[in-house]
Amino acid sequence: MTQDEAPQPAKVYFADLRARAAGRNRTAKIQKLFEAAGFGDVVQKGDLTAIKLHFGERGCDTHISPTYARAVVELVKAQGGRPFVTDTNTLYSGSRHNAVDHLLTAVEHGFDYAVLGAPVIIADGLDSTNVLEVPISGKHFQKVKIAGDIVRADSLLVLSHFKGHELAGFGGAVKNLAMGCAPRAGKQDQHCVRFVVEPKKCIGCAECVAVCPVGAAAMKGKKAVIDKAACIGCGECLTVCPKKAMSIDWGTEIVPFMERMVEYALGAVTGKTGRVGYVNFLVNVTPDCDCVPWSDAPIVPDIGFLASSDPVALDKACLDLVNEQAACPECKLEHGIHSGEDKFTALWQWTRGDMTFVHGAAVGLGRPEYELVRV
Repeated sequence: MTQDEAPQPAKVYFADLRARAAGRNRTAKIQKLFEAAGFGDVVQKGDLTAIKLHFGERGCDTHISPTYARAVVELVKAQGGRPFVTDTNTLYSGSRHNAVDHLLTAVEHGFDYAVLGAPVIIADGLDSTNVLEVPISGKHFQKVKIAGDIVRADSLLVLSHFKGHELAGFGGAVKNLAMGCAPRAGKQDQHCVRFVVEPKKCIGCAECVAVCPVGAAAMKGKKAVIDKAACIGCGECLTVCPKKAMSIDWGTEIVPFMERMVEYALGAVTGKTGRVGYVNFLVNVTPDCDCVPWSDAPIVPDIGFLASSDPVALDKACLDLVNEQAACPECKLEHGIHSGEDKFTALWQWTRGDMTFVHGAAVGLGRPEYELVRV
């Protein structure tokens, strides 16, 4: 390619959910996507292959189905790889804060050897201290902290449930890499925002106090307060607050947050050129991340599965497909309900999901231009 030639758009392979025969069931669609996207070259004989996904917080039931993960495990084995299914511990308190609780939650949600045919390993260890630093060239970071077992894996397949997110706008492959492959220290590096309480909105329910993992939230009289010096920026208070009384300076803090997240995603795949593949699942497109202990109604109908070797292009294709849909009735969306309207900005107006594509291209994680190929 000469300097004057534009890079070719990444191929994003798409399988819809129509099926009238065994060869068109969802397991078969995953196999066809695996083959079409060239993931047979990603996994080589003898590889220790990490299959990265999100097991879902206890109370969430719209996470990726374990049967989909099992299909990918079998495909890795067919290539001679040695797969393990993995995630990292959370920054916030909950059912996945350490490896013991995390594994119990995974089993409750169907992610165990009997179903998957592969071991489940928490990639950052018992207490999130299995960490390796990875050098990158970013705007915010020159090195990032990544879970040790993700770094040590020979190849990586990233399975992501595409859905909304109250800070990032939406969560897909890039967020799964960034937050999902980082230990607690790396997650804290990315957040690096501090929440405050808007007293007029606070109703004194103390939900924020109950979930804060470091005791930064407390009650002062009948109102909640946040100790900004103690706050680690995990955002759990924002998630649970029924009146959305928690806030940050959205105008100045959200773009750097998104940029830090993208740079951590870059760190998760650094050193694995040609050895990473991505599958996004556009089903149960809920307003919230699978980190919340509930599952709201989907905002759009189920669409299908997509795969690519470019996580930025993949997420852009998913966003476009979601926005092409008209909203489901009786869902959280009050605006942006028509085909062609931005669903996630309508949900979370302060977010800047577009920075996934802008900064992803700037740091070399991927490009948003894509060609959608139906399989």
